[in-house]
Amino acid sequence: MRMTVILLLTLLIPNKVLADIYKFVDATGRTYYTDAPKHSLYKRIVIRTRPIGYSKALPFMGTNKKRFAELIEQVASRHQVDAKLVHAVIQAESAYDASAISTAGAVGLMQLMPDTARRYGVTNRNDPIQNVNGGTRYLKDLLRMFGSRLHLAVAAYNAGENAVIRYNNSIPPYPETQNYVKTVLALYNR
Repeated sequence: MRMTVILLLTLLIPNKVLADIYKFVDATGRTYYTDAPKHSLYKRIVIRTRPIGYSKALPFMGTNKKRFAELIEQVASRHQVDAKLVHAVIQAESAYDASAISTAGAVGLMQLMPDTARRYGVTNRNDPIQNVNGGTRYLKDLLRMFGSRLHLAVAAYNAGENAVIRYNNSIPPYPETQNYVKTVLALYNR
């Protein structure tokens, strides 16, 4: 809980001395956030070493965000999903790293699992175009499924729609999913 608060504050407070934030999800689904990763399985999700607004403040994520911005805007528009939401999901999932691979086997910008990729016709999860298209279509279906209740759609993106349904259309009591929803909504609302 403490790390979640620190992460959210890090995302919301412009500061000149913010450190990079790394995320690791262990085999039980517990999520860890740190500024000092203990091994290579930690994924950098927030890169902040200079003041917000400085042209090189987000060297990796900022460059990739710009690189994929037009693609995200086009795909979001085509599928009638708020581009800000797609950006928030991508930042939380992969920090705009198109080659990201999770320990659970999720791949790409929107961290598509194999079954989800197949469901949406994604044959190459590493291809940013296919990945963003499939992930955005999935997000749209989740928004429709949960009556545009953003927090439930985001929870389902992380834990699967069956988990949200199983817990009576509420955010499942998984720490990773609860933290994920808070993170994505904070990114979406800033």
